[in-house]
Amino acid sequence: LWLEAAMVMGCHSIRVNAFGKGPRPELKNALVDGLGKLAEIGADRRINILVENHGYHTSDAAFIVDIIREVDNPYLGTLPDFGNWCLSREWGSTQGGTCTESYDPVKGVSEFLPDAKGVSAKSYDFDEQGNETLLPYRALLQKVKDSGFTGHIGIEYEGNRLSEPEGIRATKSLIERV
Repeated sequence: LWLEAAMVMGCHSIRVNAFGKGPRPELKNALVDGLGKLAEIGADRRINILVENHGYHTSDAAFIVDIIREVDNPYLGTLPDFGNWCLSREWGSTQGGTCTESYDPVKGVSEFLPDAKGVSAKSYDFDEQGNETLLPYRALLQKVKDSGFTGHIGIEYEGNRLSEPEGIRATKSLIERV
């Protein structure tokens, strides 16, 4: 149903959450099977299936990239999110200091970029100079630039201090400046 809706709207991709429970080998087999089937359907409709880092095993870039390599379908890719690298929480947010184990965001974005069909430039908070205070933004954007990525960069603000429109504008300004 979502693929048909994406076709009607003229989307190039849909994003999926690759959550699951169980031991890693079982998760991997289930994800290879499920994402592989979904990517086949997406290929028939010319819609990409994108896995975003959203916590737990989905924020383990090496694990997800291994699955993508095994599926080996150009319609299966990634949507690296700058901020969702918590391995110990669902949704992956590293905001608020409650994440007990995280994947290095620069490493994760770098590993996801070869298969990226979009990038989510998330931000949480800004200092007085307009720099993001919780993420290594300059390094993250440099990885995107160095990779040769030319697709869409979505702007996402998940902070609490600014309103959503203010946070989006601050993120856009930071991207343009950096």
